[in-house]
Amino acid sequence: MEPAKPPLIGKNIQKLRKARGLTLDVLSERSGVSKAMLSQIEQEKANPTVATVWKIAQGLDAEINSLLGAEGEGARRFRVVRRHEILKLETDEPGIHLRVLSPVSMVEDLEMYLLSFEPHAVLRSAPHFPRTEEFLTVIDGTVRVTAGDNVSDLAAGDFVTYHCDVEHDIENLGDRCATVHMVVRFHRRR
Repeated sequence: MEPAKPPLIGKNIQKLRKARGLTLDVLSERSGVSKAMLSQIEQEKANPTVATVWKIAQGLDAEINSLLGAEGEGARRFRVVRRHEILKLETDEPGIHLRVLSPVSMVEDLEMYLLSFEPHAVLRSAPHFPRTEEFLTVIDGTVRVTAGDNVSDLAAGDFVTYHCDVEHDIENLGDRCATVHMVVRFHRRR
């Protein structure tokens, strides 16, 4: 009996990289693997270590299994978080109620929140990790967002994105409650 052939990892990486519209330069920057090494791996001229395949998967924002599988496709994700599983937190700031919408397993990767601000309440935040971003949509009310030297007043339906690796505040400007949806995306530290 002939031994099983190893998967064509390089071809799977190349297929996924092209499907995502990434150049070797971009993937190299995202993964921390040199362009020359990526090229050799894609041409099946180098046998990467598990650590290298893991770095490349992170750079492609893919499951490592999608690079090891013959088809280059990993299992599709579908996860439901029920209302009773959503974490409610009280902040140190009075008048602010926070619900964590994302599962705990996503902490320091991508976090989603629903924040409720009582009239004139302010959420003051210290800087996050370098290059971390917040994406904020005002659901109801009027808020002021300050990030470093940048300031903007936003009304229901408005959206702002900003780097939050500086001191930043969200303030309810109104005499009624305000609600915002916020996504925090952490820059992958290499």
